[in-house]
Amino acid sequence: MNAPSLPIGLLAELTHRCPLQCPYCSNPLHLERRSAELDTETWKRVFSEADDLGVLQLHLSGGEPTVRADLVELVDHCAKLGLYTNLITSGVLLDTTKLRALVDAGLDHVQLSLQDIDPVNADQLGGFHGGHERKLKTGEAVVKAGLPLTINAVIHRQNIASIERMVDLAIAMGARRIEIAHTQYYGWALLNRAALMPTHEQVKEAAALVERLRTVHAGRIVIDTVVPDYYARYPKACMGGWASRALNITPSGKVLPCHAAETIPELTFENVKDRSLAEIWHSSAAFNAYRDLDWMEEPCISCDRKVSCRGGCRCQALAITGSARQADPACSLSPFNAALRSRAAEDAAASIDSFRYRRIEA
Repeated sequence: MNAPSLPIGLLAELTHRCPLQCPYCSNPLHLERRSAELDTETWKRVFSEADDLGVLQLHLSGGEPTVRADLVELVDHCAKLGLYTNLITSGVLLDTTKLRALVDAGLDHVQLSLQDIDPVNADQLGGFHGGHERKLKTGEAVVKAGLPLTINAVIHRQNIASIERMVDLAIAMGARRIEIAHTQYYGWALLNRAALMPTHEQVKEAAALVERLRTVHAGRIVIDTVVPDYYARYPKACMGGWASRALNITPSGKVLPCHAAETIPELTFENVKDRSLAEIWHSSAAFNAYRDLDWMEEPCISCDRKVSCRGGCRCQALAITGSARQADPACSLSPFNAALRSRAAEDAAASIDSFRYRRIEA
C-alpha cells in the first residue's frame, strides 16, 4: 500500500441540530443528539491536530453550526493556527452581533444556502416559515461585513426552473460565487428521491443554461456546478478519491472519509476521543479500505479510467447494488447502470411532492 497523501480540507460537523428540515439533507437519517457532541476543548485539540496534519481549509458545518455557543471561540482558535475557515450556514440564526464577533475572531468566508428564489417554495423546502427572508438579510450582512459570500443552491425537481433567477439573486446579494449543486442522493435525499428527481431533459437544459450564464456573467460571479450522478456517463472520483484529499468529523467525533461513509456496514470508524487525527488518517482500517485500487473488481480493474475516477462513489455503489465493492452504477460500464437510469426515470415521472422532512426524532 502506498503512503497516503495528506488531507487538504476538513469538514467539521459541529452539530446535527438545525432549525431547517431540508428533505435533501446529506446528514444521516439517525441524527446525533446534543448530548453526544464533542466539547469545545476537544474540537480545539482536533483542529490543532488537523493543522499539524496539513489541513489548510476548515469547513464549519452541521446541522446548523451557529447553534453552538462556542462557535466564536472555535473560529478564534482556528484563526490563530492559520487555518482558512468557511462557515456553512442556513443563515436563519446568524444575527449581526454574532456575525461581527465571528469576523473579529478571524472568520474567512461564509457559504449560505438558498432553497429557491420564491419565498413560499423556499420556506416549504426548508420547513422554516420566514427562512428565506432571514437568509437574504444574512447575506446582506455578510457582504457588508466584508466577508466573501458563496451561495449554495441545491437543485432538484422542485426548483430546477429557478436556476437563472437564483444566479441573478446571488449577484444582487453581492456573492462572489454560487454553487449550482444538483442533489446527490444520499441520506435524506435518497429517502425523498421520488419527490426530488428531475427528468434527464431538465438536467440537460440546466447544464446548457449554466454554461450560458457562465459566459454572460464572466467576471461578475463564479458559477460552480455539481451534476447529478444518475444521469452521468462516467462517475467522478468521490471526494477526490476515498481518503485522499479530505475528511469529515461527525458531531460525536467519528472520523469519516466522506459524509455518507457510515452507510457501509462492514466499516468501523474510529473516534478522535480515542486516537489522534493523524493516526486515524494514516492507519485506520476504514480509511485504507478503498484508498488504493486493489479492492476493485470488473469492470473497474481493467478500465483505463480507474485511476482518475477511482471507481466512483462507494456509498452510491452500496445504495444501488448492495455492495460497496461494485463499480459505481453511475458508470455506463456498470452492469447496474441501466437499472439506475430506469430508476431515475421512474422517480422523475412520479407525481410525489410531499417530503419526509429531516427531523432528529426520525
